[in-house]
Amino acid sequence: MAENALMFEMRHSGWDVVLGLLLVVASIVMLSHVAISSVVSVLFLGWLALISGIALLAASLFRIRKPGFWQGMIGGALFLVLGIGALRNPGVGLAVLSLLAGSLFLAGGIARLASAFQGEHGRGLLIANAVLTIALGLLILFQWPMSSMWLLGALVGVQLLVDGLMMIFVGRLRPVPDSPFSAA
Repeated sequence: MAENALMFEMRHSGWDVVLGLLLVVASIVMLSHVAISSVVSVLFLGWLALISGIALLAASLFRIRKPGFWQGMIGGALFLVLGIGALRNPGVGLAVLSLLAGSLFLAGGIARLASAFQGEHGRGLLIANAVLTIALGLLILFQWPMSSMWLLGALVGVQLLVDGLMMIFVGRLRPVPDSPFSAA
């Protein structure tokens, strides 16, 4: 009964292993060519932002004189400009994303360090996590803009590796058949 309270269950099939192996192979390719992976990732994000901007602008045209029109237009225009900028100059896009990532790691580490002293439970692990996150943020920021050549490709490659290994060994979450999350 407690298992159904979550409304999801873990299932593991042969397809999960196949997908996991494909993700691991993709991560190995990405991690062996992090500079190329970084540029490809920025180009992918640029196309995604460009298409999203066009879609937002088109969708906002159906909302003329309705609430949300201007938010959609401004958001669409910003995504469009962001996408065009990333596609026209991927190097600048990489530099901006690495500066943003380094700043976020540093700020997240400082926040974790501050929260470690708020409670008693898990203080040691939280401090260790904070120190590693701060160190990663400082590593990125002190090597900036050179860190932009490896950062995005390495982060995406490591994420693919972790996802692939989780898929191989654990499987995927699937909705319980009689739950509100299952397909109707």
